[in-house]
This record gives sequence, structure tokens and C-alpha cells, in this order.
Amino acid sequence: MKKKDKLFFQSNSRNWKMAEHKFMVEDPQGPFSTVETYDSKASSKPKKRNTYAIACTILASTTSILIGYDGGVMSGVADYIQNDLNLSDVEIEIVNGMINSMSLLGAFMAGRTSDYVGRRYTIVIAGAIFFVGAFLVAFATNFAFLLVGRIVAGIGTGYAFMIAPVYTTEVAPASARGFFTSFPEVFINSGVLLGYISNYGFSKLPPHLGWRFMLGLGAIPSVMLAVGVLALPESPRWLVMQGRLGEARKVLNRISDSNQEAEERLADIKAAAGIPPEHNEDVVQVVKKRSSGSGVWRELLLHPTPAVRHILIAGVGIQFFQQASGIDTVVLYSPRIFAKAGLKSTDKKLLATVAVGFSKTFCILISTFYLDRVGRRPILLASVGGMALSLVTLGSVLEVANRHPDGEVTWALIVCIATVMCFVGSFSMGLGPIAWVYNSEIFPLRLRAQGAAIGVVVNRFMSDVNSTTFISLYKAITMSGAFYLYASVAATSWVFFYVMLPETRGRTLEDMEVLFGSYHQWRSVAKKLENNRSESPNSNVPSSNNNDNSSTMGPPETA
Repeated sequence: MKKKDKLFFQSNSRNWKMAEHKFMVEDPQGPFSTVETYDSKASSKPKKRNTYAIACTILASTTSILIGYDGGVMSGVADYIQNDLNLSDVEIEIVNGMINSMSLLGAFMAGRTSDYVGRRYTIVIAGAIFFVGAFLVAFATNFAFLLVGRIVAGIGTGYAFMIAPVYTTEVAPASARGFFTSFPEVFINSGVLLGYISNYGFSKLPPHLGWRFMLGLGAIPSVMLAVGVLALPESPRWLVMQGRLGEARKVLNRISDSNQEAEERLADIKAAAGIPPEHNEDVVQVVKKRSSGSGVWRELLLHPTPAVRHILIAGVGIQFFQQASGIDTVVLYSPRIFAKAGLKSTDKKLLATVAVGFSKTFCILISTFYLDRVGRRPILLASVGGMALSLVTLGSVLEVANRHPDGEVTWALIVCIATVMCFVGSFSMGLGPIAWVYNSEIFPLRLRAQGAAIGVVVNRFMSDVNSTTFISLYKAITMSGAFYLYASVAATSWVFFYVMLPETRGRTLEDMEVLFGSYHQWRSVAKKLENNRSESPNSNVPSSNNNDNSSTMGPPETA
């Protein structure tokens, strides 16, 4: 073991030396903290918030409403569709799961599309595809027709799933990137809430019409989004990749906190695009790279270093457990859960889902405002602990209700609704958003796109598995048994996160290269890193941290 440790520290000696002289300066005010050089005269003056960047980020992130709305509305519409179109439980599972299967295809297509036509027009295309999908499902007359609409809507969801966080990351100023990149997750939760409200509102209509309005309503925000997004600037990264440096510089000057930051960001993007620093013309020729990326995949999967292997395990693990703990089953099937607990009235079941939606949306704000203050690990562990406890409680009260099939156990019903609210709230405050933030922080720049893509595939695959098997699962082992199973997964994930995931708040790229690779012994490495930093003669000289390792949420950029 000593020899192995010696080799590990020798192999990272260069990273130690670089990491000793860098650290992140965090403003106690939270997500709008600024990072400046020590000798800056403006360091004592608080920066003004870049309202233009905020507006761009909010408008682009509204694309994520389409994702959340679809998940929320399907929870209430499933029973109406099943009765009106005479669908089986298996067909309902397929309809619910199809959106996740097709979102993978849509995300892949969006990556290619955004490289060809730009990020802004890709958002327009996402809205257009989702509009067509919503139109088809609203007028479906049978299972096949409905499935085609869900396939189209799934592709549109995949477009939105990929492009919203990419555009947000590329536009957000470095001083508040962690805050801005949480917006897509906030809007997903808002979309879920809107879906629940839509279900309750249109439930007053005749059953054969109500579900069509519930699904068709999703076409309206997609049209508004497609029109409104035309007012956004194009991503500066995409403009540079096309050689349009003059336009990129103008955009960066508007969305950055200072002209200095704009120039630094432009220089970083030019370096990534392979444009020499001395080329500053408004339009330059960019040599397109034709590499297949096989070397990157080889380094990531076939011959990874200990650090890369640890990063891959952590990144894929957090994405796996995010969905394996059963969050999508609760979002999609909450009316069935409440029915099992004894709530018979359709109106009351839909009203209970609205309360769940409010809990899910409100709790996401905890992560949004405190992630950069408290750190990833404390919020993540508290979140998963709350989820595991909620799932055990939910399974228990459902078992009580199951033993009284002919009568309503009032206290069990109340506890069931409260527990579901606690479960989705615990998820939204931590594991939901942190999985995306953490996954995009830890991979080295050269491996980030491929590494984060693997995480996205695992995440969507597990979501698809849960969505398409929940009804069959609870019929086989009872609904309480299903939630006991999810609780065991959540408890396992807590142990995994505690042992394998280091704290990444305030870490630089050089820190990441050193911090990972020791697996469960990462604490000793982190302590040594802190000691070296405190002993460094330059440790009191903060440096800017505008590198590409800032927190990002969602699928990676594809350029």
C-alpha cells in the first residue's frame, strides 16, 4: 500500500505544484459571488448583476419547462387515456417510458443540430418539434397514434434537455455560473407543477375532452418560446467555432461582468477552437477538426488512469442513483400511489399532486441559493438521507392501507401525501440538481463531453426502466414492496456518495486531477492539498477562476 501511495503522489506531483497556488474566492453573499485578482481596485466594490445575461439565461432555460410539463401532465392524464382509449397497464407503461427513450435520440440530434445551425435556432427547433408532438397526442384516437405523438414529443424533449443547459453555460458570466446553470432544473420543476395544475384544472371537463386539453396545452409555451428565443444572442462559443470573432466579442462584452473577463473568455474559446491568439480579425478561417475521438474514449474506458477511473465511477454512479431511487415513478404515478393509500376521488388525487408539485418546485431553491455556500456533499447527503427515510415511511403506510382495502385509514392517507411531498422535496433540494453539477465539474476538459454524455445515457436509461416497469413491479411485489426496494437503493447510494464522492466546491481543475484517484482515501488527499495550499507563500493571492471547470448543469456542450 505504501508503494502504491508513493507512485500515486509521484504521478501527481506536477498537479500538486500547480494546485498549491490556486484557489477559489467565494463571496459569502452566495451565488452572485465575484472572483477578482487581489490587486484589483474594484475588489472592494460589489459587482452589479448582469441583467442582460440573467434575462438571456432565464429565457433559454424556459425550454426546460417543456420537459417538466410533460412529466407532470402524464401523471394525471394516464387514467383518462386508459379509460378513453381502452389501453392496458403495459401500454400505459410504454406511453410513459417512450418519452425517455426518444429523449436520448433527441439529445444526440440536438448536439449535431446545434453545431450546424447554432444554439439559438436549435432552441427554436426544440419548441417546434414539441409543438408537433403535443398536437399529435392531443388528437390521438388509438394506441398507435398516441405512441407516434409521444415519440415526436420525446425527440423534442431530448432537444430541450440538451440545448438549454448548454446555452446557459456558454452565456452565463463566470462570477455566477453555478447559480445560472441551476435555472434549467428550476424550470423543469416549474413545468412539473404546471402539469399538475393543468391536470386539476381540465379535470372539470368531460373525460374524453379533458385529457386532450391537458396534453395539447403544452403546445402553447413551445410556440411562445420559439418566438421569444429569436431575441436572444447567439452563443459566443458557437460564433467563435464559426470564425465570427467580431460578433462573439460583442456578445461577450454584453454578457460578461467586465471587459477583462470578456477578453479572457474569448481567449479561452479561441484556444479550444484552435485559433491562434494573434488572430483578432472579425472573421477568421477555422480549421474543422475531424478527429473521431477514439483516443478520448480509449483514455476514458480502456486505459484510464486511477484519477480518471475514480471520476468515471463517481460521475456515472451519481447519475445512476439519481434515477434508480425511483423519483420518476413518484412524479408519473402519484395519483395511483394516493389511490392505493385510500384516496378514491379523482379530483382530490389531482389536487394532492398539485401540493406535491409545489413541494418539488420550492425545494429546488435550497440548492439554487445554498449550493455554493454549503458545498455539494452536505446537501447531497442530507437530500439522499431524507429520500431514504421518506421511502421507508411511504412503504410502511402503504402496507397499512393495503391491510384495510375496504376502508380509508385517514392518518395513513395524510402521512402518505406528506411523505411523497418530503420525498420529492428532498430530491429537489439535493440529488436532482447536484447530479448534473457534480458530473460536469469533475471530468477533465479533454474528457468532459464524453464523460458527461455517458452519465446522461445512464440517467435516461434508468428513468426509462423505472417508467416502463413500475406498474408491473408493484403488481408483482406490492406497491409497499416497490418503495422498500427504492429505499434500499437510496440507502446504498448514501453510502456510495459518502465513501466515493469528494467535495468539489471551490476546487480548480488542478485540484480535481489530484483529488480523485485515491477512491475512499480521498479525505487524506484533500487534507494534504489544503495543507499545501495554506503553506504556499502565494496562498493569500487569489486568482480569477474563469476556466471551463465552472459548475454546469445538464448535458455537456458538444462543440
